Amino acid sequence: MASGYPSSEEVQRSYDRCVASTIQTVDDLLGPAGTLEALLNVGEAGAAFCALVCHPHPPSGGTMHTKVVYHAMKAFSHFGLPVLRFNFRGTGRSAGVHSGGPGEIEDVRAAVDWLEHTFGTPVLMAGFSFGANIGFQAACGDARVAGLVGLGMPLQAGGRTYTYDFLPHCSAPKLFVTGEEDPFAPRDMMERLLHLSPEPKEMHWIVGAEHFFAGVPGSPESKLSLMQGVMREWVARTFFAQRNVAE
Repeated sequence: MASGYPSSEEVQRSYDRCVASTIQTVDDLLGPAGTLEALLNVGEAGAAFCALVCHPHPPSGGTMHTKVVYHAMKAFSHFGLPVLRFNFRGTGRSAGVHSGGPGEIEDVRAAVDWLEHTFGTPVLMAGFSFGANIGFQAACGDARVAGLVGLGMPLQAGGRTYTYDFLPHCSAPKLFVTGEEDPFAPRDMMERLLHLSPEPKEMHWIVGAEHFFAGVPGSPESKLSLMQGVMREWVARTFFAQRNVAE
């Protein structure tokens, strides 16, 4: 007869979910410019991968708390992965000063080093806008990085031109997600750019979304949940073929 009390297995699963959703501050992420402020979603014990999310342009207000970064973290956390977010040098409480790109690439490499030392599992990396460009530059060709997600990868923004001559060396599975009305990534230019990237790769355009995956006048509701759903479906299919992505 059922006792009405949860079984030991149910209690353990509930405990594991609570642990997986726990957020911890990270005090020992050291980049070339000094300590980088960081947060870790702990994840489940024995997770097959760990994950890293890189934030957008710091002088424009980008931090690890940006909404797109948060939703990317949630997409990875759905699978019980430990997820690291950090502030680039000179952002928040991170040491150093913004370098415009070269130093931030080294920050990403330091974050990948930290994940390797802490978990020893393959890394899934996502970046938004500036963070996508910088993250891909750091991770392309790194055998420790098993998959990459570019969210709102920019071509031109705020007078800055982003180049992608490194893409031909990016052989890991790649997902690109962009709003159909993103002014920083015109569709024809973006599709020509993606032609440079080797397989496996996928491109998804979010209808009614701009650069930040917010709404547009004709479709004002936020598209962040759609962006997160595309990420989750791709991660499930690419790395967890038997995993159900439904809530």
